[in-house]
Amino acid sequence: MPRFGAHVSVAGGVSKAFDRAESVGCDTMQIFTRNNNRWSSKPLDPQEIQRWYKRWEQSEIRPIVSHAAYLINLASSDEALWQKSIDAFVDELERAEALGLMGVVLHPGSPKEDGEAYGIQRIAQALDICHQRTPGFKTLTLLETTAGTGKHLGYRFEQLAAMRAAVAHPERVAMCFDTCHVFAAGYELRTPEGYAQTMAEFDRHIGLDLLKCFHFNDSKFDLGSRKDRHEHIGKGFIGLDGFRHIIQDPRFQDVPMILETPKSKDLHEDVENLAVLRGLVAH
Repeated sequence: MPRFGAHVSVAGGVSKAFDRAESVGCDTMQIFTRNNNRWSSKPLDPQEIQRWYKRWEQSEIRPIVSHAAYLINLASSDEALWQKSIDAFVDELERAEALGLMGVVLHPGSPKEDGEAYGIQRIAQALDICHQRTPGFKTLTLLETTAGTGKHLGYRFEQLAAMRAAVAHPERVAMCFDTCHVFAAGYELRTPEGYAQTMAEFDRHIGLDLLKCFHFNDSKFDLGSRKDRHEHIGKGFIGLDGFRHIIQDPRFQDVPMILETPKSKDLHEDVENLAVLRGLVAH
């Protein structure tokens, strides 16, 4: 059985995420380890880190990833923004390493008008600095596939491959595959032929062994829209077949599949979406 989960809140302390994840039936989860819309955040409390590990010992939830702050842009030519982004991502890696997380999911960034080649080189340069400042870390940098909205890079598998190829320590970089983003970028998932072709392209350019995490989101817009709008599983343009193809693919049985779909305070949507996904395991 694949490991299904969701992005869960850490309100009240990171250790509280386990209660929320277990309450909706998660096998795996994603969290923010700091405020996702601010540059500065208080350091993790050492006592809270202890509570995290104590709680994790009692839980079956694994692996766990974090998502980097949305402000980070490692492709920027603005020197001040680039340096702030590097500092923030180092902080993300340090927090994730302290919590024993598998990886930090990162939107690669946008070079704005400076172009793709510049952006790829700038991201690789920034990641090299981040990795130099975090020697020996086990936590991976997980570059996320993007929808290609605006000038954001990562919407072609070739771009992600080029970023990883350009870093000094590629073994520290792997990938997060977001279904909504990949579909919005123009990769077909709904038909057996389209799905096979998409995964063959990913394998050719990047390697399926580097696909360490899925974000499971249906799409409010159709194939190739280049719009990043998440929808509940089976309620968007991807539909159930796209998710069924991934879930029933034996190559991904051990890869965490994590929801980032809209939710309200009682989290009933996560319960419903997880039930839909589990219903696709053998059907």
